[in-house]
Amino acid sequence: MRTVFWDENRDALCMIDQRLLPAKFELACYTDYRAVAQAITEMVVRGAPAIGAAAAFGLALAARQSRAGTPEGLLADLREAASTLGAARPTAVNLHWALRRILKTASEYPGPAEKLRQVVMAEAQRIADEDVEINKRMARYGAELIADGDTIIHHCNTGALATVDWGTALGVIRTAHEQGKRIHVLVDETRPRLQGSRLTAWELQQYGIPFDIISDNAAGYFLRTGQAHKVFFGADRVAANGDVANKIGTYMLALAARDNGVPAYAVVPTSTIDLSLDSGKQIPIEERDPAEVLNIRRDGQPLSPPGATARNPAFDVTPNRLISAIVTENGVVYPPFEDGLREVTG
Repeated sequence: MRTVFWDENRDALCMIDQRLLPAKFELACYTDYRAVAQAITEMVVRGAPAIGAAAAFGLALAARQSRAGTPEGLLADLREAASTLGAARPTAVNLHWALRRILKTASEYPGPAEKLRQVVMAEAQRIADEDVEINKRMARYGAELIADGDTIIHHCNTGALATVDWGTALGVIRTAHEQGKRIHVLVDETRPRLQGSRLTAWELQQYGIPFDIISDNAAGYFLRTGQAHKVFFGADRVAANGDVANKIGTYMLALAARDNGVPAYAVVPTSTIDLSLDSGKQIPIEERDPAEVLNIRRDGQPLSPPGATARNPAFDVTPNRLISAIVTENGVVYPPFEDGLREVTG
């Protein structure tokens, strides 16, 4: 089953509700683009490629909801909906890439409004279908970087749940496993929302890939003692110079990897590469509700004292000097990144 898909029977956009995993596997379905935007914000769906596909289908819903009888009126309604959807998660560039692609297709279509609605839906479906093929191409390139017997530290969740299907960095690991390579994964918990222990571990169980969950601050121990041979993670945005914005904690992990001579690889579709930004300093960083940090409990008891405050940046930027290579669907890019990133996105 895909993470994000159009359900013909329900006549709705459906997603795996990732807030409930691994305890429950449930679908959340939507017929209103505003509800889709809220679902993105609340992380019913997460992962840059999956967010992009959800936003594309959100515009398809907006086209259906619009009462406009002319292409011009419908396009105006789509632009309004795109503004709402685009505000849902500021860091993930795939969200804005998908919205721009849908709006471009809609603005160039010369036919009547009713036909335009079908065109928008078809383009959203095309984005979803392409994502699966892109992930599999990335996986084949990335799997060449994994040797038989490797132990890999993986941060956050970059599997099928973070995409329409298959995955980015976890898709690479999955492909290496299916190629018969004997690998083991050390899964960072990825605090505070624990995407690693909740989602990545769940996916690895489905694939039969051996793993251990580790606390985020244990990664340095395994790297220093030679028990980890590679580091893999995804990205929500990559600047033109190869700086990578990814889930908070990636920077510290990459620093520890570099200090111990362990390669750190980012696996990203080219839609995640933002050549309009010279460096990671220009990437907007989403700061989420402090409650995600303060509401953590153990044995039913809060772990923070009453009245405590918190800061909760959702992402950090890893400088390009700490990245060994960036894997894309068009090949592996090595430092210096500027020319190579332009080539694979050209």
